[in-house]
Amino acid sequence: MRVLTGISAGEYRSRRRQLMDAVGSDGIIVLPAAPERVRSHDTHYPYRQDSNFHYLLGFGEPQAVLVMLPGRRHGEVIVFCRERDAEREMWDGPRAGTAGVVSLYGADDAYPIEDIDEILPGLLEGRSRVYYPFGCDAQFDRQLMGWINQVRAQVRHGARPPHELVELGSLLHEQRLFKSDAEITLMRHAARLSVQAHRAAMAMVRPGMAEYVLQAEIERVFRANDGWPAYGSIVGAGSNACVLHYVANNAVAADGELVLIDAGAEYRGYAADITRTFPVNGRFSPEQRQLYDLVERAQAAAIALARPGTPWDALHAAAVEVLVDGLLSLGLLEGTHAEVLASGSYRRFYPHKSGHWLGLDVHDVGSYRIEEQSRLLEPGMVFTIEPGLYIRPDDKGVDARWRGIGIRTEDNLLITEAGHENLTGALERSAEAVEGFIAEARREARNE
Repeated sequence: MRVLTGISAGEYRSRRRQLMDAVGSDGIIVLPAAPERVRSHDTHYPYRQDSNFHYLLGFGEPQAVLVMLPGRRHGEVIVFCRERDAEREMWDGPRAGTAGVVSLYGADDAYPIEDIDEILPGLLEGRSRVYYPFGCDAQFDRQLMGWINQVRAQVRHGARPPHELVELGSLLHEQRLFKSDAEITLMRHAARLSVQAHRAAMAMVRPGMAEYVLQAEIERVFRANDGWPAYGSIVGAGSNACVLHYVANNAVAADGELVLIDAGAEYRGYAADITRTFPVNGRFSPEQRQLYDLVERAQAAAIALARPGTPWDALHAAAVEVLVDGLLSLGLLEGTHAEVLASGSYRRFYPHKSGHWLGLDVHDVGSYRIEEQSRLLEPGMVFTIEPGLYIRPDDKGVDARWRGIGIRTEDNLLITEAGHENLTGALERSAEAVEGFIAEARREARNE
């Protein structure tokens, strides 16, 4: 049975054709599926297919290799995969098998994975260039070089081995950067699940609640709606919000603290990525509110530039301009605006960029610069905008009232012909909206 991906067979064919046209008739594409990852002893992490493999075939099984041979008369798309096995399927679930990969997933031909050593060298012979994602799987890197060397060993008998190895991402990542209508539909759904999950966490937060309880509620919403966490959920209360990739999620949220939640759903392989910061007791303190409003203004400045033709770097620059002005006015930085920008001293409180591409990977593929110039935004690109401020608890250079406050606000934007669509814009963002939502949720809880 075909796994539901939300992408039509025709779109997968179109993706493969676009890539093969770019490769040309003297190239060959070799792409392995993601390996299974051991969690402990003989148990594994939940399997997640390699994003490139998923993008081109939509086939969700491990132990598979996709080979694409542009212009080959006897079939351009070949898959090596596991055969049907009634005993193993009783333990691990159904497999498509070689026949299923052809009938359900659009391969021109398929062979048992056990036969790859015998067949693949012959497919490499006569192809000038091999396109392959080098460095992702060391074991498969060695296998591929072994197959190429088998062809090289036959040169004296007239064999023509590949003479150039090309990183597959040089072509495929640019293709993946621009999202189709079907992909955007899936990303809108992932965004809606993420909004629902963040609201569930805002509604239940109370002083004395453990971070992992909020994490559990967020991820419950994901799984209850056929989604998965797109990445390890970050739930940082108090000064834990100043740790950018905080993962412990085991502290207790105290009265008077903020909690920063960075979490997004993955749906049919496509990710959302939202961050919201809100008060545990439902009300921002004056200092928290000043920093929160500053971050919101910085995000609004970046979002206002999100339209076709804007340089990617301009979004970050706009957010930084606002943050620097605000930090100077609050006395958290010293000097003139120009001096702070030139020295980069603002990075003490804002050390990261203002966003990243989003898609099959939460930090999705695609170049941010072309020929040393910031690339221009185009319709079909999806990315995050996520400015923040982090006043570390041990920063003795600032007044104690600011220390330990970490704030980030993140939304997901799609560039359209007319400008942009904020895929996650339904989630409360302003301080007033956040406080109002929490207050209403608590009133409803008391009346139940």
